Amino acid sequence: MKKDITGKTKLLALIGSPVGHSGSPQMYNYSFDKLGIDYVYVAFDVKEDKVKDALESMRTFNMRGCNVTMPDKIAAAENVDELSPAAEIIGAVNTIVNDNGKLKGYITDGEGFVNNLKDHNVDIKGKKMTICGGGGAATAIQVQCALDGIREISIFNKKDSFFERTVQTAEKIKKFVKDCVVNVYDIDDETKMKEEIADSDIFVNGTIVGMKPMEDMSVIKDTSVFRPGLVVCDVVYNPEETKLLKEAKAAGCKTIGGKGMLLWQGVSAFKLYTGEDMPVEEVKKNFFS
Repeated sequence: MKKDITGKTKLLALIGSPVGHSGSPQMYNYSFDKLGIDYVYVAFDVKEDKVKDALESMRTFNMRGCNVTMPDKIAAAENVDELSPAAEIIGAVNTIVNDNGKLKGYITDGEGFVNNLKDHNVDIKGKKMTICGGGGAATAIQVQCALDGIREISIFNKKDSFFERTVQTAEKIKKFVKDCVVNVYDIDDETKMKEEIADSDIFVNGTIVGMKPMEDMSVIKDTSVFRPGLVVCDVVYNPEETKLLKEAKAAGCKTIGGKGMLLWQGVSAFKLYTGEDMPVEEVKKNFFS
């Protein structure tokens, strides 16, 4: 049974809009209770134009911090005092820690991806990855993998008005991590994508393609690119096994879904807030099985 909230209980929150569907409060509060930590975690529906006010309130109420979801991640990065290296490259945050009024922003999505791979016995160091997407999740993965020692990244994104942002992110990565080779290609160039996947150890779908109600779709049209030894990952977690993963598994690939990434980005944030390790196995059993 959860203990009562006291005058010493520290407050954490999720901000974004909408947030009513989020499972974060249950996951965090379960972990606090399990470890006997005097924290409570709630969710606040905060529109993008109110992010600055929300962060000032964090200081006023001496909140320990907050997680940030869409559409507030960029505005949050613009209104904190300091950014982690990954958050600085990306220009967005999903975790903010308040240390005596100083707000530091982090992006743990990429850490969640890398640690989910580690949980499946996949080490990215020295490997080559091909990834589809240039949005928030894909960018966080690209940046964190570069920081953690991946050898080469080939990014495929739609050649639309946002393509230049993907190119700029690639340039930032190369500036921060000089040993990492980063290439950007048009996602409609299927021949080039086939070539890059053939030379890769890991393939990642970092787009929403395959998510309900698009569960009959995949970013890969030619399934001959799949082979034993290739690790295929998807950030989509609903459905848990996407069309991409089903087809890759049938071809003998090792497949890793997006549900674990969701867990492990929360694990990283939990450590930043509390200095303690989330009871991962219990959380997996109760919320991710």
